[in-house]
Amino acid sequence: MPTPALPLPPPAHEAPLPPARAGAGGVRVLSGVPYAALPGARPLELDLYLPAGGGPAPVVVFLHGGGWRLGSRHAVGPMYRDAVPTPFEQVALAGIAVASVDYRLSGEAAWPAQLHDAKAAVRWLRSRATELGVDADRVASWGESAGGHLAELLGLVTDPALEGEVGATGPSSAVAAVAAWYAPSDIGAVATDIGNDPADPTSRESQLIGAPVSAAADLAAQASPITHVSPAAPPVLLLHGRADRFVATAQSQRLHAALAAAGTDVELHTYDDADHMWLGAPDAATDALDRTITFLRHHLIDEGDRA
Repeated sequence: MPTPALPLPPPAHEAPLPPARAGAGGVRVLSGVPYAALPGARPLELDLYLPAGGGPAPVVVFLHGGGWRLGSRHAVGPMYRDAVPTPFEQVALAGIAVASVDYRLSGEAAWPAQLHDAKAAVRWLRSRATELGVDADRVASWGESAGGHLAELLGLVTDPALEGEVGATGPSSAVAAVAAWYAPSDIGAVATDIGNDPADPTSRESQLIGAPVSAAADLAAQASPITHVSPAAPPVLLLHGRADRFVATAQSQRLHAALAAAGTDVELHTYDDADHMWLGAPDAATDALDRTITFLRHHLIDEGDRA
């Protein structure tokens, strides 16, 4: 006698949306929304911060830091821990929805799983745009540290081989603008830029690609945003502290130079006394968030209003 089929839930990316809770200033927050699932792995989830009011809102995908090893979608960084409204609410209050995304960490899966997950989040937003009240034509990426690296890749990677098949497939994973804070942009040089050993298998970037970067130059290059620079890149905002001890300012300077040479609309701003995560520089943390909101509004709202 055949085993009866069990009633299975819909795929995670098609699951019903959870009820919204109230955030600051009428922002609506949907927490723990599954955007994809993989057999034998934890669900991939995001938190969505939706502006008050009607009409489809532009949306930015936020990717957290933590060296691809730690972190979660719940936090932007320690300098914003006590911020009221939260950084995500501040962006939503400026008229831009935020999808703060969890992705597989390097202890769960090696590169390019992290990019596949980020692309899946963008595709999910587009596949559910009408239901969510977001504008599928106005999607940006934003991230800090390791998440900034992924945000840059969302804007720069056009290789179909790096698209992945996680979650909803079909919609584009392209973004219209990128904001990256203190991001590793040249994986093969992260260690040497700060005087560390590129052959160290325990470095964060080695754990990301699954091999010491000095022994896997091709893989390190594939995982580097600077490799994927082209004239097709969207506008990019790069913010970095000059006192950063973990990701050298040279990483953003090098990417800025490559993007400018390709004709990209790119801006780099550095902060003299800011360490990684804006530590030691609360004014830099405030300015970075303000600059990011202004940049996102310019490219997602103001330019659309002028069109």
